[in-house]
Formats: sequence, structure tokens, C-alpha cells
Amino acid sequence: MSRHAQCDVLVIGSGAGGLAAAVAAAHHGLDVIVAEKTETFGGTTAFSGGWLWVPNAPHAVTAGKGEDPEGPRTYLRHILGNRYDSGMIDAYLEAAPRMLDFFEKNTAVHFLPGSAMPDFHGNLPGAAKGWRSVVAAPYDGRALGGLAGRLRQPIPETTLLGMGIGSGVDMRMFLTATRSFRAFAYATGRVLKHARDLAFHRRAMQLVNGNALVGRLLRSAADRRVRLWPNAGAHDLLRDGPHVTGAVLKTADGPVHVVAKRGVVLATGGFPNDADRLQALLPHVQDGTPHYSAAPVTNSGDGLRLAESAGGRVSRTMTDAAAYAPVSLVPRPDGSLGRFPHLVERGKPGIIAVMASGRRFADEGGPYHDYVREMIAATVPGTPAVSWLVCDRHFLRRYGLGAVKPAPVPFGRWLRNGYLIEAPTIAELAKRCGIDPAGLVATVEAFNRNAARGEDPDFHRGTTPYQRAQGDPDHRPNPCLAPIVKAPFYAVKIVPGSLGTFAGIDTDAKARVLDGAGRPVPGLYAAGNDMNSIMGGHYPSGGITLGPAMTFGFLAAETIAAGDAAQEARHEGEQDAVQSQS
Repeated sequence: MSRHAQCDVLVIGSGAGGLAAAVAAAHHGLDVIVAEKTETFGGTTAFSGGWLWVPNAPHAVTAGKGEDPEGPRTYLRHILGNRYDSGMIDAYLEAAPRMLDFFEKNTAVHFLPGSAMPDFHGNLPGAAKGWRSVVAAPYDGRALGGLAGRLRQPIPETTLLGMGIGSGVDMRMFLTATRSFRAFAYATGRVLKHARDLAFHRRAMQLVNGNALVGRLLRSAADRRVRLWPNAGAHDLLRDGPHVTGAVLKTADGPVHVVAKRGVVLATGGFPNDADRLQALLPHVQDGTPHYSAAPVTNSGDGLRLAESAGGRVSRTMTDAAAYAPVSLVPRPDGSLGRFPHLVERGKPGIIAVMASGRRFADEGGPYHDYVREMIAATVPGTPAVSWLVCDRHFLRRYGLGAVKPAPVPFGRWLRNGYLIEAPTIAELAKRCGIDPAGLVATVEAFNRNAARGEDPDFHRGTTPYQRAQGDPDHRPNPCLAPIVKAPFYAVKIVPGSLGTFAGIDTDAKARVLDGAGRPVPGLYAAGNDMNSIMGGHYPSGGITLGPAMTFGFLAAETIAAGDAAQEARHEGEQDAVQSQS
């Protein structure tokens, strides 16, 4: 990199939103640079499940599962309430299927249909039981060549010795490997291939989930000669009057001034690790409860600060400013703490979540965002928000618990480092966790009586399609409920965390950054978690982050490639006015 550079489009950040913008812009013939703050590409997307919520996706339409757009609109209206922005929602529902069609036909990015992935709130009008989501198709990382070493790896604790486990069939095979010869053979084959990859490539090459999505986007970017610059964080924006004309990047060799002739796209991953903005926007942080995001620690609000420096504004109207997820803190050999997002095992039969009182407070297997909401609401004022997931030996070895993997993977180190608490009785487990023993014993006894009948009169687990999809289809009568009876008993401490942030830069339906008066800032765009969530601080379904991220990245590229005639006309009008005055 020289100390000065030029391009048509500068994308700051390399998650799904930024890479989608880069690939689409390059497809339109534009010269694109992607500047990534860290040494690896992928951002939060590389940690994610790789799901996109896209009603009427081409996959659904081809399978005869298309629907009237009023269905998803109805569903979103019931969840978003007065946060429902018809302009942004309509733009998304129209453009998202086009976006998928573009990537499927023109790039290495491909998806599989989520035919059985339900919306989170199946009891609401307009909710669907499936076909509104797609997931990145698995990808052979060897196709990346030298770029494979620049792909951000998944959160270590969510993998099996570094090997990602895909949702759906892949995960089910691993969970049933000790109960089915077919599943055992499948899992063994995957592990052997992973061992080969470690020997020859020093990392997993069977890419799944968000890692597969980023890998496919990187391959597509490289195929279109997008310049991918690691270790190049943005420090300042370059401006010519109100127009954003580029940015100053911080590199190991000093600052690089990049002139972007057509536009700058901010896609730096929001502010999940910006302590000041978390303090300003998250009420539980204001009340003294720390927040632990599972997003990369380098996602610290750079894009938001850059937008504000050019007149952009960050929304304070979100119902929740972060995409909440229950997180456990995992001790690592180097003394640091990993942050494990509990997205899967909470819905399986034989587990409950309790507060310090020993009482349950939520449907354990419900949406992860709701779990944290309810945990915070149940917290005694003046005390930190903390809960515990409690299970027995049968559950632990069958499904695992957080970073603890199911059988036959040993778990002694988790007991030794204090991550996993074990006790011979429920009362003793409560004492070791700091939970009220009488309260927990009473809760487990009541839960067990009902669970044996497949019932949950308190929180109705297993009564919606999403809850049942999170359960175990082999367990009867309710795939989400089983008594907690087989000693010893186990617990893991849960704290408030997130997968990313919702509050972001205000934009219009073309992904153009808006100033305080609601006017586009010329030359500046936002996508991904830097852009204010169109979901208003709610979490209606899986994929409502990556779906809009890629869609509005795609729309930003379309807008830039089209030259944004309206913006150009305004600029010309301003010039004419200045000339006439002179």
C-alpha cells in the first residue's frame, strides 16, 4: 500500500454487509478496496450461524413456498409496534430476494433453504413455520487458497477442536453419534477430515455457518479483483465540504489517505465493545451490570464515530440497543475469558434456568434475545443480572452445556477451572453456586412433576414451532421437557451478553447515511450493524441481522453504481447557486 491510494468505493469493515457491498460494487465494474481493522476478515459474521431471514427467497419460490408479502409485514407489525418503519421494511422485503438471486447467479455465494426454521414468535399473526430463512451452504476452505489464512476463525469454544458444527443435519449427527451407527460414521468422517486439515492447513477447511458465508464472499471478492487490506483501520474521513471523499487508514507503515471517488461504506460491526456507548444505551450497564458481547473485541464503534464526524446521527430510539444473547464466561489457558453464546442447548429437554432465588424466570428454550430481557427484568435492583443453567448428568452427556461438549468428549478440565459446577444433590449444587437451596429444590421438584407429563404450566415450553424445533425430536411426549433426576447435577453461570448491536447510524432505504436534518450525507453509506436496525430493537427471527446486512450492502452498491442521480442533481444545484451568487 502506498501512502496515498484511489478507488471508486472504499468499504470499511469486512463482515457480511461490507463484503456484500464490495462484491456487488465490483460486479458493476467499480474499483473497490475493503479495509479491515484486524489481520483477519469476517467480523462478527465469521462467528455467526450464517442465517439470513428473507421472506420469498428464490429457494422458497422455486419450492412452491412463496407467500403474500403481507404475511411477514403482519408478523413484523405485531412485534415491532411503533418501531415499524414501512419504508425501510418494504425496501427490505422487496430487495432481499433480489439480493439472494444476484449472489446465487453471479458469485460463489450460495445458500440452503431453511424449510424447517420457524419464526421466533409462532403464536403471533403472520408467523411462519419455515421457508423464510436461508443459511450459507458449507464451503471447502481450500478454494480460498492463500486467503484461507486471512479468514477469521469461529469462537473456539463453539467448535470441536476448531471444527465448526453446522446447524441442522450436521449438528444432529454429532448429538446422536453415540446412539446411531450412521451418525457415528458421519461424525467420525468429519473428525478425520478435520485432522487432515489441521495437519496440512493448520485450521478447519470444512467451513460451515458464518465461516462458510465469509469464505464464499471472500472468494467472490477476490475473483472480482477487490483489494482486500488487512490491518487497516479507519481513523478519519476525508471530506470536501459536505461530501465524504475517502478516509485515512491506520496501517503498520503509517497513515494511508484513500480517495474514494464514488463513495465510502461503513460496515465496522457496530459498538458491542465500546464501553462509553454501551453505558449510554444499555440500561442494565447503567445499573451496574457488566455486558459481555460474543462479537469480536475489536468491534468498538469505529463506524459510528466516523459517521458522526460527518454529520451522521446514531439512533437512540431502539427498544433494545443490542441483540441480546445469554453468555457464559469461559476460562482460557492464557488467562483470558472466552464468551460462549448459549443459542442451542437451552431448548433441549432436561434443563432449567434460575435466578439466585432458585426460581425460574423465563422459557429457557425461547429466543435468546428474550432470555436476556427476562433475566434483566427478574434481577433484584442494585444487584448484577446473573442466572444459572441447571441440568443433570444425563443432559450433560447427551447435549453438552455451553463449552462442555456431549459424550464421549471428556469434561474434567471444565470442573477443574471452575466453569462447570458439579454437586451430588440439587441442594448442594445451589450452595456451590450461591443460589438459595430451598428455592432451587422446590423449583426442581415442581418442574420434574410437570416435565414427566410433558407439561410446563409456568412458561409453556414446547408449545410453539420454534420451541419444538429447538428441542429433541426423539424425546417424548414433549421434545423440550424432561425431569432433572440423574445425579450428579451441574450448573453454568450466565451473564447478559449480545451477538452484536441494534442501535446504529440512521440511513435511508438506499443505505445512505442521514444527517441531523434527515438529509443524505453525500458519499457516505452504512450497512451491517453500523446501520440502525430496521427491526427497531427487536429480534423476530433468526437471520434478521445478516439478512438486512447483506441486503443494504447490496443496495448501497446499487446506489453508488447508479450514480445516485438525485444526489448529483442536488450537488449541481448547489454549485449553480454558488456561481450565480458570485
